[in-house]
Amino acid sequence: MRSWVVRVACLLAAMTLFGLSAVHATPEGGTAIGIWPIGAATACLMVAARPRTPVLLVLVAGIAVGTIWSGGRDPEVAVGLGLGMTAGAWVTWRIFAGGRRVRPELRSSGDLARFVGGAALGALVSGAAAFVTSTATGWSDPSVLALALLTSNLCSQLVIVPFFARLRLHASAAGPSERAAQWVVILTLSPLVFLPHDFPSIAFMVVPVLTWCALRTAPYEALSQMVVVLAFAVTCTTNGRGPFANAGARYGFSPDAQGILLSTFAIVCALVVVPLLLAVGEQLESARQVAAERDKVQNIVNGANGVAIIGTDEHGLVTLVNPGAERLLGYTADELLGRTTEMLHSREELEAKGALLGVEPTLVAVARMVIDKGPVDMGFVRKDGELRMHSMTLNRIHDDRGEVTGYVSTSEDITERVRAQEKLVEALETERQAVERLREVDQVKDAFVSSVSHELRTPITSILGYTEMLQEGVYGELEAPQLDAVGRVAANSTRLLSLIDDLLTLSRVQEDGMAMVDRLVDLRKIVAAACTVVAPTSELRDLELVVDLPDEPVPFLGDRDMLERVVINLVGNAVKFTPEEGRVTVTLLAEGDSAVISVADTGIGIPRAEQERLFSRFFRSSLAQEQAIPGSGLGLSIAHAIVEKHGGDMRVESEPGAGTTFFVRLPLLTHV
Repeated sequence: MRSWVVRVACLLAAMTLFGLSAVHATPEGGTAIGIWPIGAATACLMVAARPRTPVLLVLVAGIAVGTIWSGGRDPEVAVGLGLGMTAGAWVTWRIFAGGRRVRPELRSSGDLARFVGGAALGALVSGAAAFVTSTATGWSDPSVLALALLTSNLCSQLVIVPFFARLRLHASAAGPSERAAQWVVILTLSPLVFLPHDFPSIAFMVVPVLTWCALRTAPYEALSQMVVVLAFAVTCTTNGRGPFANAGARYGFSPDAQGILLSTFAIVCALVVVPLLLAVGEQLESARQVAAERDKVQNIVNGANGVAIIGTDEHGLVTLVNPGAERLLGYTADELLGRTTEMLHSREELEAKGALLGVEPTLVAVARMVIDKGPVDMGFVRKDGELRMHSMTLNRIHDDRGEVTGYVSTSEDITERVRAQEKLVEALETERQAVERLREVDQVKDAFVSSVSHELRTPITSILGYTEMLQEGVYGELEAPQLDAVGRVAANSTRLLSLIDDLLTLSRVQEDGMAMVDRLVDLRKIVAAACTVVAPTSELRDLELVVDLPDEPVPFLGDRDMLERVVINLVGNAVKFTPEEGRVTVTLLAEGDSAVISVADTGIGIPRAEQERLFSRFFRSSLAQEQAIPGSGLGLSIAHAIVEKHGGDMRVESEPGAGTTFFVRLPLLTHV
């Protein structure tokens, strides 16, 4: 059989049994029905999965009406009171459980407010039904009957329902001896306070005992202790013993005052025990969460072996030292606890840091600036006296009121990194000086090359002049072998003079000493003129030279001669490095705000690894050297420098054996 069926059956049976007892325990001359166990009806609604709520309410109403009728009440009175109590139970369940057939939580202050509010409103409904029933039937005094039913119903709800709610369970704080003492006091004191007749107030002597139990024992045990006390109170009062028995006759009240006072006493006990249970549960849960967070933080702090974490109180005295601080600083935790952190910083370090931060050279002043500025590099003195550099942060610790309760610093040893940075700075400075010296040497070399080139140009020009006169027979007719020798001298002198001219040109371009004359030119004419100069060489080598120029002018502001030299150099190289029956294609295109001159050939190509050095002075590719193709290695350097002087750029695409293409991009005039 399902557990909820058993529980509901037991609750309905208990409700019937104790309901009959409550009705028949009414004092002589009383018209109320005692403390009827209507809280069991609310418990049924919470724990029963079936039947449906209306069916269950009918069962509860039937038991209530039947037990009240069996106690000698008129049928209409029994129906009115029974339906009123059933309605009160439904209201309590709707508010406390939210109308759901579940065991609601009773763990927080909000749960308690919902529970007490629901019980109070349900009791008011029952009291109102009693008032209406009494008025309609003439049974009893309406006010007395309403108050009696209200207090008894509220008492029943507050005492019974918590057993069926989901409480925050916790172990008893009291040990076995203390718990035994609690039970001894309850079992001894409860009968004693309900024996006298003339001192009702002594009944409340059990309240401090119940408070003690609620604060020190587990929830359900504390509730059970309260029930035991109330059981003594009900039993003694029913049998004419105790301060509440026959209270009406003794004090000139209605006989039903006995039940009202007893219910009020039970309400007071419940309103003391239940809130204390919840408060203790919440406090223990908060303490567990705080302890868990504390343990988590402690584990994190202890696990940070590479970081020194030091905590202090608001006066700067050390309260926390993690293993990382012990390892990095050489001190044990016991050596640091209770002392200030000033022992970790030298006077020289504080003075230097104070001067850097613009504050007094004191630990307090420097610490305030560190808090405001964030991470700073700070010198720490180890126990062995070694100064170590740490990257340190310092933060305030605030309590829930925003007041400063301490400080925590975290620092990481960066000594090796600082030393490495210092060495790197030194190395960079050394490298800078070396580069500067190399630049000076390069300038001296360029000056020397320029000077030597100037000095060589005059004698070589003279040599060429005399060779021409010898070839022309000014000094007499030469024989064929002599003419051949003079011709070789003239050819080599011409090559040498060309090399000297290239060196001088490159030197002037790099030193910005070339007086270029910027004029508005048409790039089509420059490309055409350059190709005309190289065309005879291509014809002698049986090469196809293709020139593709646009129909519209391509205006450019630059030096005509220098630009023409660039094209001659590129086309000349293409012809020189292309085998017989090859092809050289020269193209000029206008692309947006730029003009692109491309020179493509089907020659020997350039290895990819050597293309980055192609515009360096005197560089010649390995393929050109292997095939013994003459050249100085200066042409591309000169062309590249001229293009850059005109605000353009040059690039190359090449594969060995597949030819080479040079691209020259020059900025066009957008407004003429």
